[in-house]
Amino acid sequence: MKRIFHIVILFSGLWSTANAQDTKSCACCTENHQAFDYWLGDWEVYNTNGDVLGTNKILKMQAGCVLLENWVGASGSTGTSYNFFDGVENSWNQIWVSNTGGVLRLKGNPNEDGAMVMTSGMVKNPDGDYYNQITWTPNEDGTVTQLWVILNQKKEVINTLFRGIYEKK
Repeated sequence: MKRIFHIVILFSGLWSTANAQDTKSCACCTENHQAFDYWLGDWEVYNTNGDVLGTNKILKMQAGCVLLENWVGASGSTGTSYNFFDGVENSWNQIWVSNTGGVLRLKGNPNEDGAMVMTSGMVKNPDGDYYNQITWTPNEDGTVTQLWVILNQKKEVINTLFRGIYEKK
């Protein structure tokens, strides 16, 4: 009988610990933390002509607090980004690192249409300072459009670097 009592107490303790961990693991289960969930998945990425640009796999990790991106371009380029909502700053952030050593830091939030818009800080350049801005737009057909543009100091678009249409594999 004493042994059964100990087993019940042990099970109760484990269940309480599991519940406490479950509550802790849901710290990022807010609407803000889920605002970019439409980008999750295993994707084939095309340009507007239908040519394959690459593949991208977006996973949730760290108990739902981080979106991990793994890009493989058709040209051999690769890159990884960490995307997360910062509750202190009330903003989404991305840190991207490519296989060429390129680093891009972005910050932003969803716009009124639900598209995620993130912009870099000012990039100093001898030919003129600029900003990077990337917008991910969820489409009604389940695809996602990613648009990467360069903005001048007045935040006007001066160049498009990338336009990709994500289709789930």
